[in-house]
Amino acid sequence: MRLGYFAMPMHPQGREWSDTLREDQEAVVLADRLGFHDAFIGEHLTDRHENITNSLLFLATLIPQTTRIALATGTTNLSHMHPALVAVHTAMFDHLSGGRFILGVSPGALPSDAELLGLLDEDRNQMFAEAIDVILRMWELDPPYDIDLPGNRFRVTTASTYDPELGVGVVGRPLQQPRPEVVGTVVAPFSKGVVAMGERDFHPLSANFLLPQWVATHWPNYLEGKQAAGAAITTADWRIARTVFVSDDDAVAQRYGRSDPRSPYRYYYEKMLTKMAKLGRLGLFKSSREQPDEEVTLDGVLDDLVICGTPDSVAEQVLAFREQTGDFGELVYAGLDWVEPDLARKSMDLMATKVMPQVNDALRASGGAVTGGTGA
Repeated sequence: MRLGYFAMPMHPQGREWSDTLREDQEAVVLADRLGFHDAFIGEHLTDRHENITNSLLFLATLIPQTTRIALATGTTNLSHMHPALVAVHTAMFDHLSGGRFILGVSPGALPSDAELLGLLDEDRNQMFAEAIDVILRMWELDPPYDIDLPGNRFRVTTASTYDPELGVGVVGRPLQQPRPEVVGTVVAPFSKGVVAMGERDFHPLSANFLLPQWVATHWPNYLEGKQAAGAAITTADWRIARTVFVSDDDAVAQRYGRSDPRSPYRYYYEKMLTKMAKLGRLGLFKSSREQPDEEVTLDGVLDDLVICGTPDSVAEQVLAFREQTGDFGELVYAGLDWVEPDLARKSMDLMATKVMPQVNDALRASGGAVTGGTGA
């Protein structure tokens, strides 16, 4: 099982923007040094807490600071930008990074971002589907492209200005061929979107704030899509994000990971609960669809969704989680605000050097899949 990193931290209001950006950069540099396989960076335009506004721009600052880790948008919100811009910017990034690029995509879920861009009344899922079609076609075709797909609002061509002798009207292709890996974040139980991912050989990343029984609904749907496309199937393609804190001291782990009022894990899930309740998506935290809203409490969510403890305990919890979800290829460690930087750094270190080797040793002993990356 590989180990990945995901950063869309809930930084408390009042922290300097430049300080939180530097902290998020440091976390990815540390993940690279520790051998994490990839780092996914999210983006929002209008969120004071989750304040990286452009994941690709942020990741570009990390190319010279890292050597091995794959740099992934997590996600590029495709309703926010013309797909031709996404295609050309990400192709250049792939070259700048030496092929260490993963394109993570989503429609863009934050309503205030959509309102800022005048898209609040648009079908952003439809915009997403149309945009990804155009991006992939641009990476496949020779100029002048002439992309005019049925029902697609984005028509792309350079036919009237294309001049091969001058070298204009030509879009650069990614370094990785036929294209970089494309990953979609899955946040809904029984998601139908993950079926489409399987059909197109995109790879799913299940969100860290989903209960294990809802995460387990993603693989059967992905499998359905892969089978419909007649594509090769491997659980190595499935990533699952989890909120994890590791300490040598179990009392410290319980304090920082759950109980302390200053805990970044407590802060994160308090904000997530409030956001999801406002969006009408509190069901993400329910053990059944019939569970009353008032039964969803912060302490209950922390107990269900935060894996914390000593390395031995966390390894046991990861393996128990895998028993609930089925086999998957990568555990993606969710990065949060560094309220206590030494504890945050140590947790990542222990996760890479102690927890994952135990997990993978256990998988080898049981005949389970070990897919490479840290701890393999």
